[in-house]
Amino acid sequence: MDGDKEAFIAFDTAKLKNAIAVADGGRAGEVRYIGEIANRPEAVRNLVAKLEGKYDTLQFCYEAGPTGYGLYRQLIGLGHICIVAAPSLIPQRPGDRVKTNRRDAVTLAKLLRAGELTPVWVPDLVHEAVRDLVRARDAAVGDLRRKRQLISAFLLGHGRIYPGKSS
Repeated sequence: MDGDKEAFIAFDTAKLKNAIAVADGGRAGEVRYIGEIANRPEAVRNLVAKLEGKYDTLQFCYEAGPTGYGLYRQLIGLGHICIVAAPSLIPQRPGDRVKTNRRDAVTLAKLLRAGELTPVWVPDLVHEAVRDLVRARDAAVGDLRRKRQLISAFLLGHGRIYPGKSS
């Protein structure tokens, strides 16, 4: 390796593309926006390989969201530190309401370097599967209840009253 530095890399994740920013180690280290890469494992692997050639230590972060924990698992699998930050606990300046992928990535990189991100617990694959199953069951039970109520109201509106105790 030709570098003896530490880098803090932040992803602003989205469905199709991830915005990437890098903060060099140290207080006066440069923070720069690298650009966007496809949200695919091979693109992330290529980015990590490129950064490994430039820096000795890499730390990654991204904001928890609908993209899930696949990126976290990939980065940990590649042997690096990764933090999934709690969105509600990311410090924000008053009046700073403009949100772009670029600004979010740069801000996350600065906060990661400063140690100001609060990580969320990342479930393993089994926990995540159980969570998904419970959420799917809750959705199905809610759907069933709403459909029963619709049918009951429809029948009542047409003068059909069910004589039993339970519908």
